[in-house]
Amino acid sequence: MTAADPSMPTLAATVLQSPEPLALARFYGALTGWTVHEDDPTWARIRPADGPGLSVQYEPAYVAPTWPGTEDAPGMQLHLDFQVEDLPAAVARAEELGARQAEFQPQDDVRVLLDPDGHPFCLFLPGA
Repeated sequence: MTAADPSMPTLAATVLQSPEPLALARFYGALTGWTVHEDDPTWARIRPADGPGLSVQYEPAYVAPTWPGTEDAPGMQLHLDFQVEDLPAAVARAEELGARQAEFQPQDDVRVLLDPDGHPFCLFLPGA
C-alpha cells in the first residue's frame, strides 16, 4: 500500500486515561511545549505544530499502572518516549512540573518517570 491509499490509517494521537484529564493535559503541554486544547472536562488534546500528539480522556475508575509490572497489579500497556539533549536538566524540569522518577531505572542513559497520574514515560539521550 502507498501513502495515497485512502484505506491506510494515519496515527493522530496516543490516548491516556485520567481521573483529571485537563490537569494531565496541562502537564504534558508544559512538558513538551505543545498546545493544549481543553475540549471539555472529559477530553483534552495536546498537539505539536505538526505530527501526532496526545489526548487525555476521563476515566472515573482509573488505576495507575505499575512499573515494573507485577503478577497482581496492572502493568504498563505502553509508555511514551521523549528524546532530550540534557538528561539531568530534563528530569529536573519534569519533576518541577509534577513527575517523579520511578524506583526502577533499567538504563543509565534513560530515566523512567511517572506523570502525575502514574503513567510511565521515558526521557532519553540521542542514541540511547
